[in-house]
Amino acid sequence: MKPVKSTQNDLAERAARAREWFLRTGTAVSVWSRERGYKATLVHEVLSGRRACRRGMSHRIAVELGIKEGVIEK
Repeated sequence: MKPVKSTQNDLAERAARAREWFLRTGTAVSVWSRERGYKATLVHEVLSGRRACRRGMSHRIAVELGIKEGVIEK
């Protein structure tokens, strides 16, 4: 079975759902990022789509937020 490739529209919709989750739960992006060891500016860039999220911290953030499927290596 071939993996399903996400389109830009799919990723944008998932990012929108992640932003809605922050609003719905009243969770501040800065608090969420601090608890996980990320910079808040990087999380905002992932949520806005300014990062490709292919590797490194932006990849980890996108996976944790459910914006993309992937594996987080420790």
